Amino acid sequence: MLFAYDILIVDKTREGVEGKLELWRSTLESKCFRLSRSKTEYIECNFNSNKPSERTVTLGDKVINKSTRFVYFKYIIQSDGEIDGDIINRIQVGWLKWRNASGLLCDKKVPLKLKEKSYKIVVRPIMLYGAECLPLKKKHNTKLSVALQR
Repeated sequence: MLFAYDILIVDKTREGVEGKLELWRSTLESKCFRLSRSKTEYIECNFNSNKPSERTVTLGDKVINKSTRFVYFKYIIQSDGEIDGDIINRIQVGWLKWRNASGLLCDKKVPLKLKEKSYKIVVRPIMLYGAECLPLKKKHNTKLSVALQR
């Protein structure tokens, strides 16, 4: 079985997205693959207006589920254009790595210099990896710095 995740289909109109999705489905089925209609979801990013659209995206006769966030190449894309989900996810992963390394970091026999070095090498880069590409706001910088100071 072959699974393909994180396929991104972009168009300015809903009809264009439906057309590209139908083309994708027919291409897959011609190669003896199937597109899971129950697991397929879409996100609508409408930055010009505040009201969400009531129309739905369909694939054949099946209505595609709408999502407010989408993971694409390890970045969390939100429909409102914010990056809060991505920053929170980075902080949670950093704490997870901290817990994994806490056996070493909480051991009294390990010198303080080694603990500091392992923190700088393991935990901090995981929280900040790729963050230089994100347009961070002041509240995001505050969340990251608080997590790094703990």
